Amino acid sequence: MNAKAIRRVAGLAPPAVLAHADWSVDARKRWVARAARTTTGGYVALAPEPVSQLDDFFDRLSAAAGPGETVFAGFDFPLGLPEAYAASAGIDSFIPALAQFGRGRWAEFYIPAATPDEISIRRPFYPDKPGGTRHKHLTDGLGVAGIDALRRVCDHPTDQRFAASPLFWTLGGQQVGKAAISGWRDLIAPARRAGNALHIWPFDGNLAALLDRPGIVVAETYPGEVYAHLRLRIGASNKSKRNQADRRDDAAPLLKWAADNRLELTSALAADIRDGFGPGADGEDRFDATVGLFGMLNVVFGHRPPGDPADPALRDIEGWILGLDPGRLRPRGA
Repeated sequence: MNAKAIRRVAGLAPPAVLAHADWSVDARKRWVARAARTTTGGYVALAPEPVSQLDDFFDRLSAAAGPGETVFAGFDFPLGLPEAYAASAGIDSFIPALAQFGRGRWAEFYIPAATPDEISIRRPFYPDKPGGTRHKHLTDGLGVAGIDALRRVCDHPTDQRFAASPLFWTLGGQQVGKAAISGWRDLIAPARRAGNALHIWPFDGNLAALLDRPGIVVAETYPGEVYAHLRLRIGASNKSKRNQADRRDDAAPLLKWAADNRLELTSALAADIRDGFGPGADGEDRFDATVGLFGMLNVVFGHRPPGDPADPALRDIEGWILGLDPGRLRPRGA
């Protein structure tokens, strides 16, 4: 599939580089998978590698893309705020607020509250560590009726997955709260302040418009959502991405998807996929980095709409997960 074909089918300008980072509060568990546009207009996907230093992460991607080109980068941490929280905080747009978090009157924003009495609108993450903590502490401290009020619309369950963890809760295997702290404070906000041509979807515009200009386009992803898009078995209740054998079981559909889309794989990536990304503890991270990359390519190739939200609350405050079909969402409280 060449660049002109991608434009014709998807209506999206094909970026020079796509990158998907599987994020963690532990820097050792942050892996990024990349795909580079070839001279013939197709793409070659590379084996995942450590994210490494954050201060030059976007510079490295831009250098790989070349002058005047576009980088499309996906991250599996939240980008956006729950509307109920934003209303209480007097925030009507996520992007200007992101620039203020951690500074001035928002100085304590990124410091998780250690006790329930420390929770406030300007210190919403909780708890600092486990032990005697409950969702009710957080909902009472932020003045909302229940934990669902701290989930964005896109965090709610679909007919294919459970609800995502609420943004400000910092415990559990997903550690969504701490991942957001790390991603916003240490990567996204500094890059915006540095004056990089970094655009955040959907807040800075619809995806087609953003990919049609030079610079870096950042989007929120969710590998757990992509499992169904690529028809992987790993999303089934009896399968786990932590199990190498289960990851290996999805080698065939991943390799077929790549072949069907004329996506070239390096020998290292093909070997990783066939092997289920190895027996090591980082196997699940490298697997999700690759699945997320394939999910992004699935949108660029035109097989799935990006999901540009029309609702101003979603577009300006809450954000959206790339490729999520709103028709798949179950009603709040269902």
